Amino acid sequence: MTRTASRPHVVIVGAGFAGFQAARTLSRLTRRRADITLLNPTDYFLYLPLLPQVAAGVLEPRRVTVSLAGALRHVRLVLGEADGIDLARRTVGYTGPEGDRGELSYDRLVLAVGSVNKLLPVPGVAEHAHGFRGLPEALYLRDHVTRQIELAAAAGDAETCRARCTFVVAGAGYTGVEVAAHGELFTRSLVRHQPLRAGIEPRWVLLDIAPRVLPELDRRLSDTADRVLRRRGVDVRTGTSVKEATGDGVLLDDGEFVPTRTLMWCVGVRPDPLVAGIGRPLERGRLLVDPFLNVPGHPEVFACGDAAAVPDLAKPGQYTAMTAQHAWRQGKVAGHNVAASLGLGKRRSYRHHDLGFTVDLGGVSGAANPLGVPLSGPLAGAVTRGYHLAAMPGNRVRVAADWLLDAALPRQGVQLGLVRSWSVPLDTASPEVARVAQAAPKAENAEGAPKAEGAEQPKQSEQPKQREQAERPEPTEQPKQTEE
Repeated sequence: MTRTASRPHVVIVGAGFAGFQAARTLSRLTRRRADITLLNPTDYFLYLPLLPQVAAGVLEPRRVTVSLAGALRHVRLVLGEADGIDLARRTVGYTGPEGDRGELSYDRLVLAVGSVNKLLPVPGVAEHAHGFRGLPEALYLRDHVTRQIELAAAAGDAETCRARCTFVVAGAGYTGVEVAAHGELFTRSLVRHQPLRAGIEPRWVLLDIAPRVLPELDRRLSDTADRVLRRRGVDVRTGTSVKEATGDGVLLDDGEFVPTRTLMWCVGVRPDPLVAGIGRPLERGRLLVDPFLNVPGHPEVFACGDAAAVPDLAKPGQYTAMTAQHAWRQGKVAGHNVAASLGLGKRRSYRHHDLGFTVDLGGVSGAANPLGVPLSGPLAGAVTRGYHLAAMPGNRVRVAADWLLDAALPRQGVQLGLVRSWSVPLDTASPEVARVAQAAPKAENAEGAPKAEGAEQPKQSEQPKQREQAERPEPTEQPKQTEE
């Protein structure tokens, strides 16, 4: 798709929930009366809420992705990661997937760069933990869990066996709860074909400093999730946090050391550090905007999603939470308001009332409260999966087919070896993209990370200047809500 010089140029940065919806809405409203360019590191939209099911082998990876080129027919896709925005020159600088540099000029700009893993100053976490924000991390976890069960089954002593089949999840928000719930079912299926030593079973430990799981939700949903997890044997530790992480285990703040080879970091997210380098006012790392999603002082710039601090008109004095549902709806409003700024329609302010929440606990279990009605068990599970099918912008039939196959057939406990530990570091501004080795590997360590003689592990790529200077605020976990 080529640009036309006589038409205004709209650049949308990011193709998450907000960016994808902004591009789709704007394309429909402008009807080729504007050139729309979408800048994104990958060529797909990722339906993040179903990522735990990819890690647990329920869904195949492509089921939770939607082709941007296929879904956004009149939008030009540019593959690359934005690393600099010049508001005065109205340009966006970016680095392509092969290291090439590029620049896009714009008449209108929509910033929808989303969020990345939230880091805390805990010794060893950056080196030994892995996040859960992108498809590479889910694929890595699936392989890693499978490998640990296989190594545990072949271990020569009980201590090593127990350590390898112990899995620690830090953070009992949405992501942590669903990872632990699906992970426990996954390892249970794996040991049917890889029996462990007598008296040893896979152990999942779920930690959170909060007094209960899902602390951001209604107490009844929290109690339902807690009950299901404990019934499955998950060791739920509330009021507990990680003090230190090592290659051999995790030291908790109560002094207990948990031998393990797995630490999943699900403590929440922070805004993409790109917005901190723009030079505009921030609210806990998020770019301040008005109710129309405009950046004050720059009527040509809009921001939405996790990286934007949007005033919550339903709760005066507060900002909307960093949730996929707010991002989805804000993207739609941003699309309308960009079109309005081009003389197509009237702009609108962002306002939304929550209608409920859903949590997928794996199998037929779930927790939900649509319209404030608390549900649990198979009914909540059906509501949760029905919600996801309705919310997904594509692949509904394929997802439903995978669910049916998972219910009827045993899961495949096979390592694909596509993603190595070093390629999905916790401290990264691009969790959706796996790092690439800089040298041909000659040998592999126990984790599957390549090593060359006389060479170090591939170093993490340097972050762009604007991202290096970013602050690291502490926003909360992203909850999922039922669609309006």
